[in-house]
Amino acid sequence: MSLTDALDEMVNSGVLSPSIAMKVLFEFDRCVTRVLQASKTKASIKGQLHTYRFCGNVWTFIVEDAVVNVTDTDSTSRESRVKLLKVVACDGKLGANTDSV
Repeated sequence: MSLTDALDEMVNSGVLSPSIAMKVLFEFDRCVTRVLQASKTKASIKGQLHTYRFCGNVWTFIVEDAVVNVTDTDSTSRESRVKLLKVVACDGKLGANTDSV
């Protein structure tokens, strides 16, 4: 279950108001962004590009037989192989101002 699924369930059951659920999502996004900006981890993806699409300022890539290599700051490396990988990317600068709620 994802965070949005859990929040939707809580809003539908009356436990949370929609505005509180939106504040939780905003705070989650803000915290994840801060952690990712401080991270020095590098990742690379190699594979066969099956499909790509750009719609509404969102890129979607489908990669077949993908090899994902993640290297931490202490130079430890992890490699994962997957049959099908979907990457969705958007411009973070297009979002709302993160200074206020």
